[in-house]
Amino acid sequence: MSSLNRLDHIAIIVADTDKALEVFHHKLGFPLVFSEILEDQGVRLTHLDMGCTQLQLVQPLRDDIPLAKVLAEKGEGLHHLCFYVEDLAQSVSDLEKKGVNSRDPVPRSAPAGKKAVFLKPEETYGVLIELTSHPQR
Repeated sequence: MSSLNRLDHIAIIVADTDKALEVFHHKLGFPLVFSEILEDQGVRLTHLDMGCTQLQLVQPLRDDIPLAKVLAEKGEGLHHLCFYVEDLAQSVSDLEKKGVNSRDPVPRSAPAGKKAVFLKPEETYGVLIELTSHPQR
């Protein structure tokens, strides 16, 4: 049985990563871990170290992706919580047996070679939850 016992990151959707870094990196002092653009998904992801977990700044780079619609409708702010799991497929299967379903038919690419799926927020009290695992070595 898999469990969601380690918070991997907290994601915030932002309109401008550089402006957000002024607050989270320069003013609050969270060290920069990495920043990358996922061209296929149309997003810029920037991770900052918060000690026990990471803060992920998510910036939509195109207007034709769902994140751009979220940003336009809801504005900047908390987007999702991400939990690390040892076995992504097993965790998804275990949760589906309990009635908590993935909204992704197949895992999507995530930074650093990871794979990820999002759970249906309507089944988690409106909270968007992502599950991620490291690539098999």
